[in-house]
Amino acid sequence: MRPVRGVARALLGGLFIAAGAQALLKPDRYAVKAEPLAEQVVPLLEAVDSRLPTETKTLVRVNAGVQVVAGAMLATGTAPRPAAALLAGTLIPATLVGHPFWRIENPERRNDELVHFAKNLGLLAGLLLAAVDTAGSPSLGWRGRKAVHHAQKSAQKSLRKAQQKATEQLHLG
Repeated sequence: MRPVRGVARALLGGLFIAAGAQALLKPDRYAVKAEPLAEQVVPLLEAVDSRLPTETKTLVRVNAGVQVVAGAMLATGTAPRPAAALLAGTLIPATLVGHPFWRIENPERRNDELVHFAKNLGLLAGLLLAAVDTAGSPSLGWRGRKAVHHAQKSAQKSLRKAQQKATEQLHLG
């Protein structure tokens, strides 16, 4: 792995470790902001499985726990692509809940929240890139297409040889 990739993953993962730890330590602070989103999500969770947590504070903790674990995975390069995808999934609700600039009337505060919202979109872009980054190695799709192409060429070559031998046998016989 190139050093830039390792540093970028560590920096990006470290941010989520810190943010997740903060939410784990002070979930009440985040639960208040998350309540409007939780009200929309809870019916979906209940429809999926009645055993899933529905208390806003618990949902905040779950999101924070995923951020800490996936952040550590990304930072250490352990399954970085799935870790980045998980982090992207946690960042979307966190951004909507944490920076609702559209609800703020004070122009200065609205602008501050808009800046944070845009910053999180930039983080989301970085996570999406990390989620598809193959570290310079060809993807499984590319490898599969190459294997199929190689098999086709090999089969065509074998067919030509077989046709050539059959033609030779006909001319000799």
